[in-house]
Amino acid sequence: MRALITTIAGILAPVSAFAAAGVREDSSGIFVWVFLGFCALIVVAQVIPALLLMTGIVKGVVSVVKDEKAGVTAKS
Repeated sequence: MRALITTIAGILAPVSAFAAAGVREDSSGIFVWVFLGFCALIVVAQVIPALLLMTGIVKGVVSVVKDEKAGVTAKS
């Protein structure tokens, strides 16, 4: 748990330093942020089915391996 906190602090420290220094000004309007939010929504909508598909594939492979292992031990 301590390693996780250290990692998060190590990531956030430089980010907050850049934010405080004002390295880059952002003059984007509301339409840019709406567009970026819509793009993020599309990405999330594509990631969820992909994760479900991957978990199904892993479950299928695990069940095949278990069936093969059970068949080998039954023949012995």
